[in-house]
Amino acid sequence: MPYFCHQVSYTTEAWSRLMSNPQDRIEAIRAPVNRLGGRIHQAFFAFGEFDVIAITEFPDNVSAAAIAIAFAGGGAVKNLQTTALMTTAEALEAMKKAATCGYKPVTAAASAAATPLK
Repeated sequence: MPYFCHQVSYTTEAWSRLMSNPQDRIEAIRAPVNRLGGRIHQAFFAFGEFDVIAITEFPDNVSAAAIAIAFAGGGAVKNLQTTALMTTAEALEAMKKAATCGYKPVTAAASAAATPLK
């Protein structure tokens, strides 16, 4: 199953409610993730632009998008980014496939034209 990285920033109202009623929001999202066929591998609260970073696994892009839409539509999130992830094996496979696709970058033509003839 494909992996995804979800980066989430809470609204000030969400933080205010969490301060007055602290709760484990990772556990709160576990059931909806599971219902979509997904699994939370790891989740962290973080400093910086994003407040929560979660690594999940979903059966497909549609399911990963569904949970992202649910997060965004709930009103507690002000910023959300979902990134599809690849394993090292998948990345190596992509690199090998890229080498055989026949793509010629525009810079290759410029480099060849700039090389003086002997």
